Amino acid sequence: MTQHYYKQEDGQKIATEVNLNAYAYSQKYSWLFSVFIKFDLEDKAQEKYEEFLDTKASIIMSIEHDDAAKYVGSRVVDGWTELYFYSKDSKSLNNKVSPILSSLEYPYEANVVRDGKWDFYTHNLYPTELESHHMQSREVLEMLIDEDDDLSIARPVEHYVYFDTPTQKERYVKNLSLEGFEYKDDIDSEDFDNGIALVKTHELLPEVVDKAVEAVYESLQKDHGHYEGWSTTLIDDAIND
Repeated sequence: MTQHYYKQEDGQKIATEVNLNAYAYSQKYSWLFSVFIKFDLEDKAQEKYEEFLDTKASIIMSIEHDDAAKYVGSRVVDGWTELYFYSKDSKSLNNKVSPILSSLEYPYEANVVRDGKWDFYTHNLYPTELESHHMQSREVLEMLIDEDDDLSIARPVEHYVYFDTPTQKERYVKNLSLEGFEYKDDIDSEDFDNGIALVKTHELLPEVVDKAVEAVYESLQKDHGHYEGWSTTLIDDAIND
């Protein structure tokens, strides 16, 4: 499953694409092959952008052909599109892709290094726990948009957290001091015990949701809590209630 998100790195938001299931190939593919292509996505006309996406797709298909390598993700940094693959070996892959890359109309660089532990994939492509929550938020927001919801209208939003022990949960509730958040009720489910729901009224604009998620997530760290996600209702339903 391929997901798109923005990864935080040195205070910079990096547009990232990652195959979340790629690690399943880690036992067979131990060489990290990278291709950097110079293309400023923001400065090009739409048709040029589409041409570049076709070129990117062709490169990926060609390199993956015959299972010589597996595409694991890409990043866009300072006008360079970085494509990353893991391959079974380095020599045969270089021989195979050189003709493909030399035919590009864009400046490019290519490199291959040994990465048997998949450190690059783990640290530079795969989302952190907090980044995964932001990705889940985007999926929920897209569903609301599909229902013609107005995300700029504030409504009660429940944020769900859980703890390893009842003592941790009780201490967190007692010391709760998040601005605008209130304890709503306890939650126990098949997936986890010692859970609670927090509620706050806020807009559902992406930046507002991200800020709320980050506030709850960070508040859990000292009490060893876990963030589970959030939910709300369509604005029409909220008004009718």
